[in-house]
Amino acid sequence: MHVLVTGGAGFIGSTFTEQLLRSGDVRVTVLDALTYAGVRANLAPFDDDPAFRFVHGDICDRDAVAAAMEGCDAVVHFAAESHVDRSLLDPDVFVRTNCLGTNVVCDTAVRAGVERFVHVSTDEVYGSIDVGSFTESDALRPRSPYAASKAGSDQIAIAYHETHGLPVVVTRSSNQFGPRQFPEKVVPLFTTNLLRGERVPLYGDGLNVRDWMFVADNCDALRLVLERGQPGTVYNVAAGNELTNRELTDALLDLLGADESSVEPVADRLGHDRRYSVTTDRIRALGWSPAHSFTDALAITVAFYRDHPEWWEPLRGRVRNR
Repeated sequence: MHVLVTGGAGFIGSTFTEQLLRSGDVRVTVLDALTYAGVRANLAPFDDDPAFRFVHGDICDRDAVAAAMEGCDAVVHFAAESHVDRSLLDPDVFVRTNCLGTNVVCDTAVRAGVERFVHVSTDEVYGSIDVGSFTESDALRPRSPYAASKAGSDQIAIAYHETHGLPVVVTRSSNQFGPRQFPEKVVPLFTTNLLRGERVPLYGDGLNVRDWMFVADNCDALRLVLERGQPGTVYNVAAGNELTNRELTDALLDLLGADESSVEPVADRLGHDRRYSVTTDRIRALGWSPAHSFTDALAITVAFYRDHPEWWEPLRGRVRNR
């Protein structure tokens, strides 16, 4: 199989690319624009692998997408703007990349006759839920420009399945963390701040709830969906590790030997969703379950940032929160 991975120089895309190449009997082409969160060094270990090819290009550029997709059997579409804070500051970029870009990738895939198409999305498209969990059939009620642009991209991808028969499968994953995550997201931001002896900014009352999943577990689910997912179907993916932001902060303080004096309460984010939660019966029916406990995965993640300041220090100047 020859797989095109869009956004493969990013956090999740590079982890997925690594898993694919280590599984053997697969070729991977990565298409990435190398914007602020795309790190070419994430893919450097594979530059000498004959099964790997890197193409520098924008998913909104039809010629670049067509050139990268040539000869590919499958597409796994990660490329997206993904940070809520940035979407509050510059929403136009999110609509362009996430909606127009997804349309270009889907349309090109139809023309290329690809046999599998995985569109990678987020549980944030459902909006906030106080009690219970969203199922794949629930209505989408996004509450940030980021989530709205991802909901739009989901609908675009599904429309290409309905209209053109593109074999689209959609995944909606919960919050993820792990090595090589860009340091504006909460886990690497707090970890690198604490490693530098700086305080961590905790939004509002700290009681917003997220379901945390190790990136490798999500990529396991994506590979399973690539192989066995039913076209036209949405799969929620989450590990069942619901924590308040305060609880997550405390776990990082403990791992890094810091105390309450390292926490800086800040005004809450605009439109901050209170709680995300999704059911996962459908993906588990395919045989998936998370392989890592939250505690072990967080320790692995913190160890990466502690041991590799040369990876994250140069990136801190690109961080844009609020």
